[in-house]
Amino acid sequence: MIALSLAEIAEIVGGQAHDIPDPGARITGPVVIDSREVKPGSLFAAFAGERVDGHDYAERAVAAGAAAVLAVRPVGVPAIVVDDVQGALGALARAVVERLGTDVVALTGSAGKTSTKDLIAQVLGRHAPTVWTPGSLNNEIGLPLTALTATEETRHLVLEMGARGIGHIRYLTGLTPPRIGLVLNVGSAHIGEFGGREQIAEAKGEMVESLPSAEDGGVAVLNADDPLVRAMASRTKARVTLFGEADEATVRGENVRLTETGRPAFTLHTPTGCSDVTLRLYGEHHVSNALAAAAVAHELGMPVQEIATALSEAGSLSRWRMEVTERPDGVTIVNDAYNANPESMRAALRALAAMGRAREAQGARTWAVLGRMAELGDASLAEHDAVGRLAVRLNVSKLVAVGDREASWLQLGAYNEGSWGEESVHVSDAQAAVDLLRRELRPGDVVLVKASRSVGLEQVALALLDGEGEVSGR
Repeated sequence: MIALSLAEIAEIVGGQAHDIPDPGARITGPVVIDSREVKPGSLFAAFAGERVDGHDYAERAVAAGAAAVLAVRPVGVPAIVVDDVQGALGALARAVVERLGTDVVALTGSAGKTSTKDLIAQVLGRHAPTVWTPGSLNNEIGLPLTALTATEETRHLVLEMGARGIGHIRYLTGLTPPRIGLVLNVGSAHIGEFGGREQIAEAKGEMVESLPSAEDGGVAVLNADDPLVRAMASRTKARVTLFGEADEATVRGENVRLTETGRPAFTLHTPTGCSDVTLRLYGEHHVSNALAAAAVAHELGMPVQEIATALSEAGSLSRWRMEVTERPDGVTIVNDAYNANPESMRAALRALAAMGRAREAQGARTWAVLGRMAELGDASLAEHDAVGRLAVRLNVSKLVAVGDREASWLQLGAYNEGSWGEESVHVSDAQAAVDLLRRELRPGDVVLVKASRSVGLEQVALALLDGEGEVSGR
């Protein structure tokens, strides 16, 4: 963070100084919410959670080097006391971003946010100093913490924004107003909470409503291949640029294909030229993510050849998202267990099928180890059934449905599509899945592991990779 005095911070957040001997003392370290992450000169934000109250760790934070604590009550050590720590953190982030004058790129969407953010960060990072959201810290706390890591050298600030209801994106864009706003897609993620795709589109479209006018440099980057996203052009006063495979896209992908190893390749077209791209990531769904990243980079002045090179060299910065590892015995584990929704399930299954086709001559089999997709509401049965059916249509060799009710719907969908005998199986938990796979895997097999985060199926992938075959406690 840029160095600010405690007096300046107190004024920004509307707080009162308590037990601060020197109001001119500066915050020179990171802003943190975990006392174990304190560095000399940090500001420790004390949140009161359901299980842990950060105020109880105030003394420990200062002893570890924190210059002060942001708190809702005096804590016996240097503190700035406010009515609401979350609100104060947001106010501080907005003030810092405004002082820096950095280009803020914000993105949202139902699927692919984190992967796209990682691509944008790596592409722009070749162009100028760039700060981006780590992992999926895209909420009311994670976003300001990311923004507060920016410094005077930061040229680009790339922020992922998540939403679970109407108004969430509006709140986040108010904390760090973007100049460039990107909407990836409107899908089924959290559809049970929102109530329908139209409501999801309403919430995601708050991104483009937040942008400055075209005259003031605002740019809305929209997916030309998603009708609900494309329609958001009418909701913004910013200039609109489209990405996708549609002919009307400003930044367009042509000759899209998967390599023999399941990696996407395409020709990137921009208004300044074209260049070939072969991604290091797996799955055709990353083409749309890459085109979104290319559109942002194009708007920030990068030449097409540099964009293509950066995309071709970019990897995954976040764990458990199509994370591909080959064991010494030749079994390949695809850990995509960070989260799941119908769109990402379909994309992962298609990637698995492509990887399997490349190994068919060696007798390799494909395994889809799948768990429930959460927060689908009334659509849950139909969506799980459809995923089970798709696994059969793609000729996935073995479907292992893990868990209770929703997993049984996955298996039933596969059965009704024609997966009989041992082609699909329903097991009770992660350990049962590991035990089954340990017995039956053979060299060359490819195993996809995917479910919503709450299921914890990453433990299956980790157990298969560590050689012990046991699921560790979560």
